[in-house]
Amino acid sequence: MTDGQSASDNYKGVWGNRIGFGERPALLVIDFMQGYTTEGAPLYAPGVVSAVAETVELLDAARRSGIPVVHTNIRYHPGHFADGGVWVRKAPVMKDMVEGNPLAAFCPEVTPRAEEVVISKQYASAFFGTSLAPMLHAMGVDTVVLTGCSTSGCIRASAVDALQHGFRTIVVRECVGDRHDGPHEANLFDIDSKYGDVVSKREVIDRFAEKAD
Repeated sequence: MTDGQSASDNYKGVWGNRIGFGERPALLVIDFMQGYTTEGAPLYAPGVVSAVAETVELLDAARRSGIPVVHTNIRYHPGHFADGGVWVRKAPVMKDMVEGNPLAAFCPEVTPRAEEVVISKQYASAFFGTSLAPMLHAMGVDTVVLTGCSTSGCIRASAVDALQHGFRTIVVRECVGDRHDGPHEANLFDIDSKYGDVVSKREVIDRFAEKAD
């Protein structure tokens, strides 16, 4: 802030334009794994618990409307974690994300269906080192709707990369979460200002209904 301005006032007229929905949205459900919702687990994030609960209705709406749904999780090779590179050195807590660890399992409320694509990733962005962008482009998708966790990590990184891959980016406010309100709100503000639109769940459900097959 400068000269007593609020952040909103300081950004007004410079950042914060709206990008809106395109013609073909897809719902991206990022890393809703039980490590984020299990009390006592190192990754536990109270904001993710509420985000999972809010996403149930949105996921049902996408499925009813024929909106493509893609899920992501994080998976490392157990033992040496070489595929985690420097990130698992910076954040060794991520070593819980191996096949067979209950903390790496999807939250049961938002478990992928058999026909829904699951992309495993090793870094924050759902796009980095994965086939997500070419797959969505091949499907004709022009808008990605982001839900998941965490707001300050994988959601932010995926929002930036979605923009850079040419997608309109929508983040559903109620359906993303973090371990602390400060980083959560700061990153929602920054995403909404520079990289996409942060919107309500109700607006997205209404948009999905308009796109129903």
